[in-house]
Amino acid sequence: MIETSEIANLASAKIAISESAPKRYALDKLENELKIRGLSKNTIIAYLFYNKKFLEFIQKKPEDVEEEDLKKYLGHMRSDKERSNRTIALVIAALEFFYKEVLGKKMSIKRPKVPKNIPVVLSKEEMKRMLDATTNSKHKLIMELLYSSGLRLSECINLNVEDLELDEKIGWVRKGKGSKDRFFILSERLIKNLRTYMENKKGRIFTGYHGALSKRAVQKLVAAAAERAGIRKKVKVHTLRHSFATHLLEAGVDIRKIQELLGHSDLSTTQIYTRVSAAQLKSVKSPLDSL
Repeated sequence: MIETSEIANLASAKIAISESAPKRYALDKLENELKIRGLSKNTIIAYLFYNKKFLEFIQKKPEDVEEEDLKKYLGHMRSDKERSNRTIALVIAALEFFYKEVLGKKMSIKRPKVPKNIPVVLSKEEMKRMLDATTNSKHKLIMELLYSSGLRLSECINLNVEDLELDEKIGWVRKGKGSKDRFFILSERLIKNLRTYMENKKGRIFTGYHGALSKRAVQKLVAAAAERAGIRKKVKVHTLRHSFATHLLEAGVDIRKIQELLGHSDLSTTQIYTRVSAAQLKSVKSPLDSL
């Protein structure tokens, strides 16, 4: 899973590397294998980026690379710039995929432990304040959809009119994370506004000034809504998805159903919300109050 902040800049990064024919051929093989396996665009960008960076550093032909070369590069990354364990784990995954899966070399490098941070979650009252503080009907509709359905940002902005079955109160994410389709629930409160907004619309539901609505535009409108509502938490678009899952869990919805709605392939990913939910903990009285 690609979750490092560096990924946003990788697509436009220019890597100064002298690519001989064997290097270019090997990297082309890597790119082709990544595409054949149906890995996400972000994963392909990251794996190619870090493998090019490694070859620039080690100055060897890919077929001559040994496990010790990979360790040398990882040591360089640690000393050259303070890197998070998450980034180092991503680099190891990228290099191992190339040299083990594509070139068939026997290599194995231990990954550092990646901390599982507890996500920021809004209370229902805070979510209501954000919506009430938003007067732009389109912006409000986007936030209501993100929160009420638990969609990822990319899934929301790529929704088409034909992906929604309003009478059935469901929608479909087509080729979401892991190239999987899944359905999501639609709020009854939201459906009426969606019908009005989508009247005479075709193709993408949400568009911007220049065609497709950008991720940045949604990130800005969510941040602006949180600021207007006076919320001091670090609110991002994904915070609405975290809040959706936590509020369902607190309402007694089975965690496996939440897993399906979020599109998580592993239940352990969904179980993070059992650590976030404060509903039961809030009912515990402090011993100080019993003195």
